[in-house]
Amino acid sequence: MQKRIQSVFSKPFLGALLIGGTALGAAMLANPVATAGAGILPAYFIYFLCWLFSVATGCLFIELASWLPKNSNLLTMAETFLGKAGKWMVLLVYIFLFYLLLIAYVSLGGRLLINAICSHIPYLYGVLAFAGFFGAIALMGTKAGSRTNALLMVGLILSFLIFIMIAGDKASLEQANYAGWKYAFLGLPVIFISFSYQGTIPTLYNYLGQEAKKARTAIIFGTMIPFLAYLVWDYLIKGIVPLYGPHGLFMAKKLGSSAIDPLQYAVADSRIYLLGRFFAFFALTTSFIGVTLAMIDFFADLFHVKAKRFKRLYLCLMIFIPVVSIVLINPGIFITALTLAGGFGSALLLGLLPIILVWIGRSHKKFKKKPRYLAGGNFTLFILLVAILVEIGVSIYTFM
Repeated sequence: MQKRIQSVFSKPFLGALLIGGTALGAAMLANPVATAGAGILPAYFIYFLCWLFSVATGCLFIELASWLPKNSNLLTMAETFLGKAGKWMVLLVYIFLFYLLLIAYVSLGGRLLINAICSHIPYLYGVLAFAGFFGAIALMGTKAGSRTNALLMVGLILSFLIFIMIAGDKASLEQANYAGWKYAFLGLPVIFISFSYQGTIPTLYNYLGQEAKKARTAIIFGTMIPFLAYLVWDYLIKGIVPLYGPHGLFMAKKLGSSAIDPLQYAVADSRIYLLGRFFAFFALTTSFIGVTLAMIDFFADLFHVKAKRFKRLYLCLMIFIPVVSIVLINPGIFITALTLAGGFGSALLLGLLPIILVWIGRSHKKFKKKPRYLAGGNFTLFILLVAILVEIGVSIYTFM
């Protein structure tokens, strides 16, 4: 019995959960709105492409990690193949990406808090309360943040499962099943950020004893968790919320809100909207705490300071002052921030970067004969390069 339990909770299994938990986050709340106008089949096709691309780039990061010394991170990888200039470019994109994610989370978090307490409270107070309370948890340290995050993850899973059970009867396949391929592709940047986990690959690789095949297996099965969750979520929202009207998905997209807001007008069962809000809250706070902890550690390493006491407070202020300021200037920035994050930040850092680095590494004498963990050779790299350039092109088009 004990051996069976150990086999179930093996390191590859836990590694898969790490990957799935990292990818499954607040960006999910924007997916049905970002693809508003696209039925479930066109949207599912884009989900599949993004899932496939995320698995491929994850394998490329494994390959890079296998070439370099233990504990090599993205900055080390960039410096090894692109020099100091490459390292600083990656650093800037990293900061750009993480600030955008926090802007999106605080923007929606403030709104959720107001709706839960009293809709007449000024937006300013909701933003300050959300950033202040959950920022304080991150300020207390990684231990407090990780424990809080674990509790919130339980709430996330339970609220999502109950939401599926109750909302499943209300969703209409006929309403959700329409065309709209153009709108599916316009949602590409937001869906792309929904599959972002590749920054954890160096940690995963070392956790699995630098066994690349185990890491690759963990990636394949781990990314299937958010992939399947997104398919179900997209169907439920589009099967319940109408496309047109003052409370439809197109209007939500115009206002820059999440998929939760239209639920209260789309169905008479108040439980669905309430569960949707709970799920949104848990998804948002788990992502917010994780990204905040990562940014604090990143800046501490960058400035060579220990993230403790007053220095940790300074780091938090350096993070949240610009974030809160931008959110208050533009309250409806949720979808825009995620589109920028996925279309440019994540695309450059987690999409284009591994392709270029592996391409350079495979042509370098030192790494030419090293094991490869993505089939197809340079032809596959070329296909991935074309794919990421298309994604960036779509992002540019959406902002024109």
